[in-house]
Amino acid sequence: MEPVNTKIALGSKDLIALFDNLSTMLGAGISILESVDSLLEDAKGQQKNLLAELKDDLSQGKQVHTSFARFPKTFNKVIVQIIKASEEAGTLDVTLKDLKWHIQKEMEFVDKIKSAMIYPTIIFLVFIIVMLVILVFVMPRLTSVFSRMEVELPLPTQILMNLSQFLIQKTIESVLIALSFLGTLYFVFVRKKDTILRVFFALPIISKLISHIDIARFTRSMGLLLSSGLTIIEALSLCQDIVLRKDIKALIEHVKNSILSGRRFSDAFRDGKGLIPIMVIKLTEAGERTGTLDKAMTHICEHMDYEVKKSLTTLTSLLEPLMLLFIGIVVGGMMLSIIAPIYSLIGSVGK
Repeated sequence: MEPVNTKIALGSKDLIALFDNLSTMLGAGISILESVDSLLEDAKGQQKNLLAELKDDLSQGKQVHTSFARFPKTFNKVIVQIIKASEEAGTLDVTLKDLKWHIQKEMEFVDKIKSAMIYPTIIFLVFIIVMLVILVFVMPRLTSVFSRMEVELPLPTQILMNLSQFLIQKTIESVLIALSFLGTLYFVFVRKKDTILRVFFALPIISKLISHIDIARFTRSMGLLLSSGLTIIEALSLCQDIVLRKDIKALIEHVKNSILSGRRFSDAFRDGKGLIPIMVIKLTEAGERTGTLDKAMTHICEHMDYEVKKSLTTLTSLLEPLMLLFIGIVVGGMMLSIIAPIYSLIGSVGK
């Protein structure tokens, strides 16, 4: 068994550049060893280390997929199996272009999800900053005023004053408490990850979004694997690891077992009618009937990408006003806690 290197990990952009350069050189008739040697001259950092080890492996007569399998953090099982199939078929240059497209689409897909979360994240950070400014700078000055006046303070005001005093006088302890709280959350998430994700994925809009994401990723990988020459069973086995929802993972396992028992792919896929959109099932049936299942998977993937974009737009349009409402209630409550004693002071002066 080949030794595994878990230290080298290339990002998506570096991987796209690597596959693009290799496919171009191989398409021009340059051998894989010469291509790697040429790329090694200008490579830096992790990419240089990976190419150096790839060159050593190729010089020893090893195949590309065997060398790639040694870097699990860079090349997943799907990529390794596709490279293996292409080497056997003699279509490595074409497959590398397909892989570049696949990774590029996956990266764009992830970027859509990240960009949708930017605005809520900024709003939350602003909320934290406003809270800290009120507690660290505003409350201490008001506390010194309230302490000199004989006014009965409301409970919310007393809580804010005590919290402000604690943050200022025991800053280190406050930071340690915050870090301990975050560490506990992380520990609980790691230990109970499946349970937490199951609850999170069960939320109405989130459930639909995650389902669409899984179907898009599944069909994109299936299309690439089938077009590379892998059997449906091999493709399904590899695609099980790329989905998030357990029910979709179980459906893929069911489809695989059904095919092994003699059923058609589309017939077994139809068993997930409540989980998989009917249009996806219809396109799968059409693709299988015409012998173009790989192209049908690609068409489904493009459609599901659009559905994910729509779901993300809906989610963010609902999340933004909810967050603003929450922040308004909390900050408004704090301001009322500050203003209420001031009104009491004004009232007592008037009397």
